[in-house]
Amino acid sequence: MAVKLILTDIDGTILPRGERVVSPRTVAAFHAALDAGIAVGPASGRGYAWIPGFFGGDDACCATALATNGMQIYVGGEKAMEQTLPAESLEHVRQIVAETPRAGLLVFDEATPLLVAGDVSDLAAAFPPYAEKCVVVRGLPDFPVVKANVFVGTDADDAAELVARLNAEVPELDVDRALPTYSNVQPRGWNKGAAVRWLAARLGVGLDEVVVFGDADNDLPMLRAVSNSVAVAGATPEAATAARWHVGRCEDDAVAVAIEALAAGEWPFEA
Repeated sequence: MAVKLILTDIDGTILPRGERVVSPRTVAAFHAALDAGIAVGPASGRGYAWIPGFFGGDDACCATALATNGMQIYVGGEKAMEQTLPAESLEHVRQIVAETPRAGLLVFDEATPLLVAGDVSDLAAAFPPYAEKCVVVRGLPDFPVVKANVFVGTDADDAAELVARLNAEVPELDVDRALPTYSNVQPRGWNKGAAVRWLAARLGVGLDEVVVFGDADNDLPMLRAVSNSVAVAGATPEAATAARWHVGRCEDDAVAVAIEALAAGEWPFEA
């Protein structure tokens, strides 16, 4: 079949936990796809300002991108669409988080994480890279927020309880589970899946011509949006179930291997 668009999650899908840059083979695979006339790029919960660094500054690898779980969409290296979070609803989230033991809320000023509720130590337990760079503030900023994340410094059960409460009490927003104790905040109904559909339409690509890769629960809408969805080994049970196809481990460059095959006109997936 013809493949015209490939999108992949970053953390845990092409970037092993604890690594700061994807492998040289992954970068080469992206370029092989580009040379074959296939649009390829990341579909990540990370803000766009963070993404080029994961590819060693190779901007071609992220000229097409879904950033911040699709809140930002890039085409040809330019921002084609951006959504923001409603301020009153985000303040409601902040208030709930502030009264929840060991919970916190991050918002972002481009690449800078702003800790508007919670403690750095709990953020370090949930997502260390942002704890290293965060600036502690109190109260939401006065600019429109694109990226916000809720976290807890305890365990997955506490995180699930908080996410359920937020989704029940703040109906304008969706809160997902990107990691066991770290969640994304988005407008209700907008997610990676909605962004994939938007991008495919923008590029004039059919959803049956799209291949997506993921590993986590925030990838579920994307994995369900297209018929050729792929989970890496070690994906959450929900992501593995949602995906039509399955490949090996992130640590073994399984996605790069698959992209190389797609770029060569081969079909690398088996039921």
